[in-house]
Amino acid sequence: MTHGHDRSLAGPQFPGDDGTVYPELAAAFGDDIAVLQALPTVRVFVPIVALLGETPAEGDKNADMAAVLMTGADGRQALLAFSSVATMAVWDPQARPVPILGKDAARATLDEGASAILVDLGNPTFTVIESDDVQHLAAGHRLVRSAAGTAWISAPPSS
Repeated sequence: MTHGHDRSLAGPQFPGDDGTVYPELAAAFGDDIAVLQALPTVRVFVPIVALLGETPAEGDKNADMAAVLMTGADGRQALLAFSSVATMAVWDPQARPVPILGKDAARATLDEGASAILVDLGNPTFTVIESDDVQHLAAGHRLVRSAAGTAWISAPPSS
């Protein structure tokens, strides 16, 4: 049935996603360089949790939804991200998983004023991605290995 409008809903970003860890990310765990190489193009989950607001006089509770930031002993903040729904459930089974590409998680980290990403907090695959690497990921750079070591390079523009 049409009503003279050409509207369509955008398809999901990750159709058919079953919430498991992407194989290329699973293979990279344990090698921080390999994780940085895989992360930009794989889906991770950012947990969203309810924060209770003020209770008005009528007795209804207000709640806001928010991404989770952890604050370290040095005062720096980090965004949480998880490789799968299962690893996120180990941390908090009540959190809502929001799928996002790793490079977009890096952008969200910077947008929130955080300086690191904690991947799979509370799990054996726990990985910390620090400030400079977060900035490179957010900028769309790729990490490559060479005989001289590793280097971030600008990725060619998408066609």
